[in-house]
Amino acid sequence: MQKNKPTSNHTAKIPPQSPRGRLAPDRIAAILAALDEAYPHAVCALTHNSPWELLVATILSAQCTDVRVNMVTPELFRRFPTPQKMAKATLPQLEALIRTTGFFHNKAKSIQGAARKIVSNFNGQVPQTLAELITIPGAARKTANVVLGVAYGKAEGVVVDTHVFRITHRLGLAKGETPQKVEQELMRILPQSCWIDFSHQIIHHGRQICEARKPKCDRCNLEQLCNAKDKTWQS
Repeated sequence: MQKNKPTSNHTAKIPPQSPRGRLAPDRIAAILAALDEAYPHAVCALTHNSPWELLVATILSAQCTDVRVNMVTPELFRRFPTPQKMAKATLPQLEALIRTTGFFHNKAKSIQGAARKIVSNFNGQVPQTLAELITIPGAARKTANVVLGVAYGKAEGVVVDTHVFRITHRLGLAKGETPQKVEQELMRILPQSCWIDFSHQIIHHGRQICEARKPKCDRCNLEQLCNAKDKTWQS
């Protein structure tokens, strides 16, 4: 996706402690430029061939790795490839197929409910607005934002998963105590043209570099822009 970002020297140290420093346009531009440099082709890691498959995969990814979801969904979609077919599946059938993703009782109810809602209310098509998507069982804001951004290229919000929540706090871009509050903070400071790619890039960064327990700060090209208390290395 083409983004309109101001260019900036992302190696410059900018005092991030005060709100004025943390959220200075030059600093935000430098962070975005560094993410572009490190992850120019970051995309959603969930394997899918349609908005419907992405919706189901995203629901299954709660408290589960994308790798595990990608192991489960091929057989799930072979058996029940459309909302119409999944709407007719029994919960025991669905539970058996998704058991290894964890919380399979609730997830089976969610994907069955999602299928039935899409068939009955949306003519079998995954809707393309946030307001409609969040009415579907299992599709809260994060899931809805994933589907809108990845399947339809629509930026109505920012995906805030555990990686985005953790890293935006470390970088001082957000201070909210809930994903919803962090999303609102990010929507205020990031150009809307960056919302979709920003989440993908931060998620990749969280998996590869900025880990929860021991971030690899010596390998991070955002290190000079970061003053997190749990940094493991300082240049």
